[in-house]
Amino acid sequence: MTTLSNIIETLKLHKNHLTKKYGLSIIAIFGSYGREQQTGNSDVDILVDFDRPIGIEFIDLADELENLLKIKVDLVSKNGIRPDYYKQIERELNYV
Repeated sequence: MTTLSNIIETLKLHKNHLTKKYGLSIIAIFGSYGREQQTGNSDVDILVDFDRPIGIEFIDLADELENLLKIKVDLVSKNGIRPDYYKQIERELNYV
């Protein structure tokens, strides 16, 4: 089973490419993987933020992350989260 450290290691290897291609300023893991409580059925929750508008490329980024990690990805933009929900997940964020 994939672990948090495997995911972070893979994302670190591809971070420069992803940052240049999509304008990423933040990549962080949260949810069950962030708490290291994942099961075989868990997807990986990834929070991202951008230094430029991304538009439809958001879907391309989600697909690329799934292909890199070989696991279902639930991609969330920091700007797309309600502030009260962000406060709940902030303490479990594992930044890449």
